[in-house]
Amino acid sequence: MVLTLPILASAALSAETPAVFENSFLAWLTNSIFVTAIVVGVIVWIVRSCTRKLELIPGAGQNFLEAVVEGAYGAAESILGDKMTRKAFPLLATLFIFILMSNWFGLLPGVGSIGWGVKEGFLSLKEMEVPLLRATTADLNMTFALAAVSMILWFYWTMRVTGPVGFIKELFGVKGGMSGPILLFLVPLFLFIGLLEVVSILVRPISLSFRLYGNISAGENMMGTMINIGNMFHCPHWLTAVLSVIVPIPFYFLELLVGFLQAMIFTVLVVVYLQLSTTHEEH
Repeated sequence: MVLTLPILASAALSAETPAVFENSFLAWLTNSIFVTAIVVGVIVWIVRSCTRKLELIPGAGQNFLEAVVEGAYGAAESILGDKMTRKAFPLLATLFIFILMSNWFGLLPGVGSIGWGVKEGFLSLKEMEVPLLRATTADLNMTFALAAVSMILWFYWTMRVTGPVGFIKELFGVKGGMSGPILLFLVPLFLFIGLLEVVSILVRPISLSFRLYGNISAGENMMGTMINIGNMFHCPHWLTAVLSVIVPIPFYFLELLVGFLQAMIFTVLVVVYLQLSTTHEEH
């Protein structure tokens, strides 16, 4: 096992199996799946700790958890309405909390910087081949899985609300209650617009997954560069050590904000997709 600076440690699109798990029944366990299990365990532990003893007058943990859930539910309800929110809120809350915790877990010391094998990397700096821990949302497999599940459930709920015929009419039908000869000009136009909408729907899983993956992996690379900035400018060893501690500090706060924003953006986009395809039926 080696400890190196995480320069471009997460640049690959797919995760790898750490050497400790190779040639065993855990060969399927990649570093990002391992971190996913840790993140899920932490979330479950926090929720269980806050809700172990529910009280009429809540304590600090229960009060915090209730505030988070009620605030998130109210925000979703203001966009989706009560009926759709009751169906979709478990997915939306899970997406936001899991992505947020995964993004922030990737900033912990040791994630992406402890592993096996050393190779020459960018600017002849050493980087490891296989890290033991890898940020979950810096793995395209995970972000695409999150996007795919979200879009499958979006399609299911949309079909339950509009039905196949209503969905097709909403995509290709002429809007605005137009009638008469003008329809000869509007029908081809709305057919073309409907085709563009179909393409945009098919692209949604790709855009959702690459947006999250790109921002988180780019943040990791930036942090690695800031940590190793002393070596990049060939500074003395003592100055390199000092710079590796001081320079990354403001970027850590930036990455905390980016992690929150990316979790929010992913969840809000799923909410918007649901709102566009379902709430017009409620009105």
